Amino acid sequence: MRNNYQSNNLIKGAVILADFILLNIILLIFVKFTPLMDGWSRVATKIFILMCNFGMVLAQIRFSTIVFQRIVKASDMLQRIIMLVMAESLMTYLLMKALSVRVAVGKKLLMIGAVLFVVLLVSRIIERYAVRRFRIIGRNSRTVTFVGNDQELMNVYKELTADPTTGYRINGYYADAEMGEWTKTLTSDDHITADNKPEKTNLEELPKLGTVADLIKKLKNSELAADELYVSLSRRDKSLIRQISRLCDQRVVRFFYVPVSVESIGISLKREMLNDMEVFTTYANPLENPTRRLVKRTFDIIMSILFLIPIALLFPFIYAIIKIQSPGPVFFKQQRTGLDGKSFTMLKFRSMHVNDDADKVQATENDPRKFPFGNFMRKSNIDEFPQFWNVLRGDMSIVGPRPHMLAHTEQYSHLIDKYMVRHFVKPGVTGWAQVTGFRGETKELWQMEGRVKRDIWYMENWSLWLDIQIIWMTAKTVFIHDNKAY
Repeated sequence: MRNNYQSNNLIKGAVILADFILLNIILLIFVKFTPLMDGWSRVATKIFILMCNFGMVLAQIRFSTIVFQRIVKASDMLQRIIMLVMAESLMTYLLMKALSVRVAVGKKLLMIGAVLFVVLLVSRIIERYAVRRFRIIGRNSRTVTFVGNDQELMNVYKELTADPTTGYRINGYYADAEMGEWTKTLTSDDHITADNKPEKTNLEELPKLGTVADLIKKLKNSELAADELYVSLSRRDKSLIRQISRLCDQRVVRFFYVPVSVESIGISLKREMLNDMEVFTTYANPLENPTRRLVKRTFDIIMSILFLIPIALLFPFIYAIIKIQSPGPVFFKQQRTGLDGKSFTMLKFRSMHVNDDADKVQATENDPRKFPFGNFMRKSNIDEFPQFWNVLRGDMSIVGPRPHMLAHTEQYSHLIDKYMVRHFVKPGVTGWAQVTGFRGETKELWQMEGRVKRDIWYMENWSLWLDIQIIWMTAKTVFIHDNKAY
């Protein structure tokens, strides 16, 4: 039962060992086959190689691999590699300076670091694939048992089993009653896919392993074959829950408590601290922190300037083509809903003939209002480029919920309960909803609901790395056209 923990340690150890091997191969190539270290003495070269390895040791202490984790994002692994390489290079530089080795190492460390980053990136992709295959065949798995018969455990079940490569194996459940409601069919409102199609999911009834008393007996006798225990019992049974928790600690079984649905107040709450007092709020917004807002604003200013420079060079060509194909202004200005529900004037390159429905009707796939170059601009996102001026002005951010027409804000704020929550942050040129399948026309209400859910998820999970990931996913659409972009 504990073998999977040992396997994780073996995987982590093997990956760290591979990192050192790859580092030394790179160092050997630089020493033997490049002129970068010509003129170095043998002693200086040996000290440099030794300090590079010692720098890697120090870097691994803080930024060792997370490739073995069961649920890990690609962006998290990328961030980890960057920090590992940066830490290794910095530690090596400081160690060389501390030893007063009279050789220039700055540029060499930059080049070695760049090569090491690429090599480790490829290595992590291969290692992650190998770990996934290892778990798919049933190795390095983690067994899970549920306690209780509450519907909230269904959400845990979905999270653990959504991806078979995470290696979770569900044994069954202990409860004093049958699971019953577990096999209910989810509606499209509960489960919306990125393909913009409602998906219905039937959960097969899990085997009942016994009563709660049977579970306690097995725990006392060290007979429970489980690595993790998810308990969803009423808080009125707190003495029973504590007993199960203590037994799990004694048997080295990870204990998780899942509040039962009948004891919830029907809304999702996030824990916050008000001085020494614990309070709960409906939404966690990392950007309420002034430092994080400053980081995001600084990033927005730098990125918008970088984007506006090439746009300025392209502007004469875009101006000429728009004027040739469609008389009227080059820019399309429209009132959109922004931060705190306040309106602002959003800029776009005009992609449609001048018409009276621009502020009321969304673009459709074969919309006759579009002219040829305008259609191309919409598919490749070029029409959105002027919004970087909105970003520079502070009306928008590079990444955030897409701002909607005022008419749509008025319409959907009455139809969707949490619609206005998306305005707790600045609107974006691109957003999480747009890169995960909820872009374009919203023909049905559930499509807008899916977009709102993803906007709120972005708001609650914001990080600079998430912004960079979304920008990269959006940039690809300039070359690989999104079939929902019209």
